[in-house]
Amino acid sequence: TPTPMPTDSPEQLNAACQTVKAHREPVSSLAQSPDGKLLVSGSRDRTIKLWSLPDGTLLKTLDASPIYAVAISPEGKFLLSGGEDKAISLRSLPEGETLKTLKGHTDKVAALALTPDGKFLVSGSWDQTLKIWSLPEGTLLKTLQAHTQKVYTLAISPDGKFAASGSGDYTINIWSLPEGVLLKTLKGHTSAVDTLAITPDGKLLVSGSWDNTIKLWSLPEGAFIQDIKGHTDWVYTLAVSPDGKMLVSGSKDSTIRLWSLPEGTLLETLNGHVNAVTALTVSSDNRMLVSGSSDSVIRMWSLPEGESMGCTIDSRANAGEVKRSTYDVKDASGGVVTSTLPCGSPIPGDAVCTCNCVGLTGKGGSGSGHYWYPN
Repeated sequence: TPTPMPTDSPEQLNAACQTVKAHREPVSSLAQSPDGKLLVSGSRDRTIKLWSLPDGTLLKTLDASPIYAVAISPEGKFLLSGGEDKAISLRSLPEGETLKTLKGHTDKVAALALTPDGKFLVSGSWDQTLKIWSLPEGTLLKTLQAHTQKVYTLAISPDGKFAASGSGDYTINIWSLPEGVLLKTLKGHTSAVDTLAITPDGKLLVSGSWDNTIKLWSLPEGAFIQDIKGHTDWVYTLAVSPDGKMLVSGSKDSTIRLWSLPEGTLLETLNGHVNAVTALTVSSDNRMLVSGSSDSVIRMWSLPEGESMGCTIDSRANAGEVKRSTYDVKDASGGVVTSTLPCGSPIPGDAVCTCNCVGLTGKGGSGSGHYWYPN
């Protein structure tokens, strides 16, 4: 693990993260393992990446189609992904080996959600349908049709009895699980519903839309409670903290906002991403937020403060932008020799990294690294 640099303030880390990338193209989806030790990111760059947490070291890169959704099973043994190839891949964790490919959708797979017991997977697609699958067999059980436009997002209640789907038809549908019966259609948004989240107690559904608003709804009744306004552009992603006290939202306006629940009071606005914030996940201990963006950067933030903890780096995603790394090593006479090598080059084990490719300590020789804010 790279040595923390005490001089790196959250502000310095925040600024430095604007110069590095985790993927070559926008980050479309993030998921954390139940134990909080593994982060999975999916991108349109045809890769899925596995990162260790909290340090952000790149562990593995998996080849895939352009990815729109990733999810991890409740027991942490399986990784599911969906995207442009219209299929869902079931992989083992942490190995990343493909075990099954689930086929049935006729357009991009945009959303994935699992029941808390891990027995059912629900997928949503641009083909306007939802599908319910058994796990780990991958058997298609039902196809649900009610939306009249692309399905963008899914959420499943903590008791596993309900699924909510959001669509380009401006509506949210509530379905029974595992039967797949349509129970309610919630209307109120004036543009596509792109993201949904359900609180841990199962009493609140939160929706985010291209109409720039967030709405709170009661469950299971589906009654509208209130609007949460503040973003100045489309709301792309939502996450609720495991303790249910905080809502996090990410927007096309490049900001992340922290809100209290159930009040909907704005607590903090986090700036740092330079493009739309497209994916969010909160750690199981409520202390770390991870965000992904169209700027191809994955950032880590402390909670509840919202201070930058740095970002993950894959030097291969920064080819052409990241030029060199500098290190000091003692020669045979005891003097210090400073050497500069291309980014990602191996450095001697006894070397002291004075400046990696992006100006902070990094992991030499692995093609990856990260910024780290010391506790």
